[in-house]
Order: sequence, then structure tokens, then C-alpha cells
Amino acid sequence: METQKRIVIVGAGFAGLTLARHLENTDYDVLLIDRNNYHQFQPLMYQVATARLEPASIAFPLRKVFQHSKNIRIRIADVKNVDTQNKILKTSIADFEYDYLVIAFGCTTNYFGNTEIEQHAFPMKSVPEAIQLRNRILQTFEDTLIATPEEMPALMNFVIVGGGPTGVELAGALSEMKTNVLPKDFPEKDFTALKIHLIEGSPYLLKPMSEDSRRVSRQYLEKMGVDVRTDTAVSAYDGKTVTLETGETLEARNVIWAAGITGNILEGIPTENITRGNRIMVNRFNKIINIDDVYAIGDICSMVTPKYLNGHPQLAAVANEQAKVLAKNFNLRLKNKPETEFEYHDKGSMATVGKRKAVVDLPNFSFQGRLAWLTWMLVHLLLILSIKNKVSIFIDWMFSYFSNDSTLRVILKPALRKIK
Repeated sequence: METQKRIVIVGAGFAGLTLARHLENTDYDVLLIDRNNYHQFQPLMYQVATARLEPASIAFPLRKVFQHSKNIRIRIADVKNVDTQNKILKTSIADFEYDYLVIAFGCTTNYFGNTEIEQHAFPMKSVPEAIQLRNRILQTFEDTLIATPEEMPALMNFVIVGGGPTGVELAGALSEMKTNVLPKDFPEKDFTALKIHLIEGSPYLLKPMSEDSRRVSRQYLEKMGVDVRTDTAVSAYDGKTVTLETGETLEARNVIWAAGITGNILEGIPTENITRGNRIMVNRFNKIINIDDVYAIGDICSMVTPKYLNGHPQLAAVANEQAKVLAKNFNLRLKNKPETEFEYHDKGSMATVGKRKAVVDLPNFSFQGRLAWLTWMLVHLLLILSIKNKVSIFIDWMFSYFSNDSTLRVILKPALRKIK
């Protein structure tokens, strides 16, 4: 009897998890490796950071997903490097042999080489980072009660760098917190001086979206009191002062960096296979060019097609579709049938700014406002993994909608005691 072919998947984000789920109970031996024991739903990370959702609502244990699987194994480890000649993946816990390797570990925050900003600004690419940011935001409001007049300007400025969906959604959430929550939580404090600055280096917010969506999202934010600055870049931040390329400065204790992403490098993948944004070049079957039996899917890969000459947009929809096509091709290979080239059919994009304020672009038209907001909520609820998480998020959203409040503003500080 022929032994099962071993597929090792690195990363349990949208691409890696979707691939594993579509290979479940097939004739492959599948090993899924991630540094966390859970899948995290990144589009709602900003709601954890602004105390609208609990972290458990957007994180789902991997072992729960594959409880009834006969062929999916899970290991929690950091990947170190790959030996593509001998087909060995080296990790922090063991070396794993593979027949096929799939790299799906996504991207990380891009600070564009500015180590000072990296040291002082807050990223938001993982659940722990979102919890850290939530703690910082809530603690800042507490600190305003005891701050000196000299300290107040820095505490009263929140600077968000990056005008993509994450930056726009975070700015809107903070503005609603300022309007609806802080007056109730801190009746003795006047937060009218609190300023939220959204800084974007390009001429537009939501750059990949339609002109109408760009314009309306900016109008929404400005009506909510957000200071929106486009064609503006941040050149430095020392933890106290933000310096713009124009020379202007802003005193700020809190700078949230949402300005871009860059690929995680895997040692063993030749540099000639790496393109702009540290993405790995693949062919139309998601196979890494000139490397046998190694594939890349999701944000980390760059596939040139006639429709996407610079690679596909780094969206969950692209990652999921690539994973489904690759799983289909693996199964076709077992039957010695021709494999299918990947082609992405744009399903559109969306972003929410606040209550009854959102923008949606579909392939043939766009719309904004209340209907867009309901569409955004429905799509995100459908994408959440479990029924329990869907219900939990829906309840939190409904409570927030009718009360303009949440009950989740808990500062969770790490314990000081070290366990050996």
C-alpha cells in the first residue's frame, strides 16, 4: 500500500486554515504549524483594541476546528528555515519532512526601516497586540485624571498612521468612544480636547476603493471630528513627539501604526524568489518558481496574471480562493488529472467608519451609508468560524448599537510573577 503524501502547511491564517479544512479527511497526511494554537480573525482586530469585542470572539482554537479530522495534525512552533533540497522544514520543536510544503504565514507590520517608530508605535496585527493596545488606550484615559497641564497635550492626541481599512475603522471607533463612552465613564473630565489624527501618505483614504467610497469615508470621519491628513508622511516618533515630513510636530503618547505590511522571510527561500513587499513569487498554480513541491498562498505570495500584473491584493478573499484552488489541485493530483490555474474574480471590498456609516465596493457599483453598514456586518458575521462566536459578536454589536456603549473596558495587565 502506498504511503500517504505529507503536506506541511505553515500558518493558520485565512489561507492556511482554509487549505487545511479543504484537505480534511482526504488521502493526504496534513501537518498544520502555527506559533499560536488559534486562528485569529484580523478584520475585527480593531474592535478588540477599542473594547468592543472580547479577544475570544475573534480567536478560535485550531484543535477545536479539527476535532473530527482523521488526517490533520497540529503543532505549535516557530518556523526557522527550510531545506528545499532534502525537503525538511526546521522549527523550534523539531524537524519535519514533507512531500509538499505550503507557506501561508502571511505578513507583518511594515515600519519601512524606521527602527525608532518600530520601538515606540503600537502595531495591531495579532490578538496580543490588540489587547496591548486596548490596555494602553484605556490606561491613557485613566492617566488624564492625574496628569499635569504639561502632560495633557500628549495624552489628548491619538495618532493613527495609515489610511487603509484598519486605520479608517480604528479612527471611527475611537471617535465614537470619545463621543459616546468617555463622558459616561469620566463625568468629571472634559474630553472635548481629545483629538484623533489619521495620517495617510497617499492622496486618498482607502486607496484601492472607488472614488465615491474614498470621498464618503473621509466625509464621515471629518464629521465625526477626526483630523484627516492625506499626502502626509510621518518621518519620526520618539515616544513623545510625532514629526511629519513637513516639519510639523504633534505631541502624542499614543501612535498606532497601520501604514502597511511586509512579508515574513523564511530562510531557505532564495532571494531571487522574493519580490516587492517581501512577497514570494509563484506561478499560476501557487508553486514557488524554480523550487520543487513548495507553494505559497495568501498575503505572502505574489502571482502575476493578465488581470493583476503587480500581484493580487492582500485580502482575505484572495487568500481563501487560492487555498481552495490549491486544495482542489492536490486532490486532482491524486487522481492524475490536470490541475487548474488560479484566477481571482474580484468580489469587492468594504470598510466601516462607525454606526450606520460604511462604504462597499462591488465589481459593478458601490454604495455607502446604512445599507453598506448592514452589508459589512452581515459579511463579517458569515466569515466568523463558529456559531458560538457569531452569536457572541452579534449580541455585543446589538448591545453597542442600542446603548452606544460596551461592557468590555477591562485593563488586563500581565502578572509580574515569573513561572519557571
